[in-house]
Amino acid sequence: MKPGIHPDYHPVVFQDASTGKTFLTRSTATSNRTIEWEDGNSYPLLVVDITADSHPFWTGTQRLVDTAGRVEKFNRRYGKRER
Repeated sequence: MKPGIHPDYHPVVFQDASTGKTFLTRSTATSNRTIEWEDGNSYPLLVVDITADSHPFWTGTQRLVDTAGRVEKFNRRYGKRER
């Protein structure tokens, strides 16, 4: 890698706003808030709205949309076109 052209890539703690779960990873994102991690070091803290801990797809609370009814609803509203 060329020196001086890449952003600073450092350890950061992300916290899920809805569940409160935190995890340590590396990122180029920065924050003025810090948190003391389990290893005794202090890291920047970024609070995010959705993580895998609260996302509907990963938690199993995903709602399925009735896609089969969409075509029938369209045909009822606009009717089938005759050629």
